[in-house]
Amino acid sequence: MSYPGYPPTGYPPFPGYPPAGQESFPPPGQYPYPSGFPPMGGGAYPPAPSGSYPGAGGYPSPGGYPAPGGYPGAPQPGGAPSYPGGQGFGTPPAGAGFSGYPQSPSQSYGGGPSQIPLPGGFPGGQLPSQYPGGQAPYPSQPAAMTQGTQGTIRPAANFDPMRDAEVLRKAMKGFGTDEQAIVDVVANRSNDQRQKIKAAFKTMYGKDLIKDLKSELSGNMEELILALFMPPTYYDAWSLRNAMQGAGTQERVLIEILCTRTNQEIQEIVRCYQSEFGRDLEKDIRSDTSGHFERLLVSMCQGNRDESQSINHQMAQEDAQRLYQAGEGRLGTDESCFNMVLATRSFPQLRATMEAYSRMANRDLLSSVGHEFSGYVESGLKTILQCALSRPAFFAERLYYSMKGAGTDDSTLVRIVVTRSEIDLVQIKQMFTQMYQKTLATMIASDTSGDYRKLLLAIVGQ
Repeated sequence: MSYPGYPPTGYPPFPGYPPAGQESFPPPGQYPYPSGFPPMGGGAYPPAPSGSYPGAGGYPSPGGYPAPGGYPGAPQPGGAPSYPGGQGFGTPPAGAGFSGYPQSPSQSYGGGPSQIPLPGGFPGGQLPSQYPGGQAPYPSQPAAMTQGTQGTIRPAANFDPMRDAEVLRKAMKGFGTDEQAIVDVVANRSNDQRQKIKAAFKTMYGKDLIKDLKSELSGNMEELILALFMPPTYYDAWSLRNAMQGAGTQERVLIEILCTRTNQEIQEIVRCYQSEFGRDLEKDIRSDTSGHFERLLVSMCQGNRDESQSINHQMAQEDAQRLYQAGEGRLGTDESCFNMVLATRSFPQLRATMEAYSRMANRDLLSSVGHEFSGYVESGLKTILQCALSRPAFFAERLYYSMKGAGTDDSTLVRIVVTRSEIDLVQIKQMFTQMYQKTLATMIASDTSGDYRKLLLAIVGQ
């Protein structure tokens, strides 16, 4: 079952979005991305911009990110946000401590090893009000989880992009398509390696791999393959743009991305959004949302959260008191106080504040937010608190509700599996089993079919 109000029709199909006649994107910015991927409406990209990306201010040093050569221009009117091609985008420089996508399994992501839920799961065990079905099966004790985080996809050893390009070419040549061969390659290569396969394919055959794949695939399988070949930062920026363009706004996509990413990831998404779509992410958020929800997302867009691992217990006590007086302890709610604390404090610090709040108010902070707020601002604030307790548990819950009940929210399923596959999908699977007494793979197998199911299960791992 989908989240209530989340998105009623899922993502629009990739090709030809938005419908002809709706807005087209302004000219692209200065993202030097290797040229050669035609817009989804067909045709060729305009000449690549000559400027470099980004301006002075702290991107990895030349030589690693991204390769020179120009990023494809904006889509033609009536086309989808441009889909990248070639190698280089989103690839951390060799040896650089890239804190975004992906991290080495030994590194912690955000809250580090201590992001296992507190005893009792979400304090009080109360189900966030946006989820149907009563009591939430949150873990009743900390999971026996590996320290740090770990993806299910690792870079393939003895990687040969030309050999992989040849396998994919043979799989698509002639009558029919050998989908299993495509699954075997795509599910067992890191995103960086997929970018190299795209470049090798064009070098060897003078054709664009993604265009060829699009001509052979359709539906959910096509969406999943395209997502896997998008560099991670671009995919997040593309998802945000898709969530806000056209009629209506997919607020839960904005929450899922902006409230869960690290500072560096958010700053890179903001830059990519500007350069690729010629638009300011903060301005788009302001025009598509309003009130306290708008302010929360604008705060998230800054990518300025404290990310230190140290905990100040006195500050936690003071913040707990401050939040109590802004909510439960008064008539009405001082929303700006909640925004300030939840948008600036580190996740370890927020965990300490939640503990202090429970002791002081005899109520957990999550349920207080549920009493004091409603709608999307409630969902956004709860997402921050849930990620402070356990980011893998948050994504496990999102995956569960994307498949629970009649129908499947395939866009949410694809987005989470793809974006977490090299970060913490191992931990998400562990939390899923602990929370719902079934494996993620079992639920995916019963909710999907065909090659789409095969590829999802290959990424998730049995």
